[in-house]
Amino acid sequence: EQLYRVERQVRDEKPEDGETQADSIHRFRQQHSVPILNALKQWLDEIAPKVLPDSKLGDAVAYTLNQWEYLTRYTEDGRMPIDNNLLERDIRIFATGRKSWLFSDTVDGARASAVIYSLMLSCRACGVEPLAWLRHALTQLPQRAEDADIDDLLPFNFPKTAAA
Repeated sequence: EQLYRVERQVRDEKPEDGETQADSIHRFRQQHSVPILNALKQWLDEIAPKVLPDSKLGDAVAYTLNQWEYLTRYTEDGRMPIDNNLLERDIRIFATGRKSWLFSDTVDGARASAVIYSLMLSCRACGVEPLAWLRHALTQLPQRAEDADIDDLLPFNFPKTAAA
């Protein structure tokens, strides 16, 4: 909770003169997150020999200590998020899709489903409304030559394409 509070606060910080946003975040994390993490690490080191290794708490302490370098790496680079929740949320969609693709009648059908999933996630990542993009792309595609460059129809180009 304390570390996420620091992350909310750092978003309101303005970079100092000549400092990039990533540098500002790094500096803020070094000042505020690292001391919290150091206190947590000290507590974990103290409690580790006192907990039963095969207990849930023992497993949690051992896991946290074993992964410490990876759990704290975000404090070393202001461009890194504190967690990978966004990525895991998007991967969950593919895991669900993978179960559905098992029942595809053909490899081509499964491939088409995967492409649609990918395009819909691209829309979401770009802040594009998927149905509006799909309507636009499907209206434009038949007007293009078969070998035409259609990069302008990709979701990340949609606002530019739609405005034209």
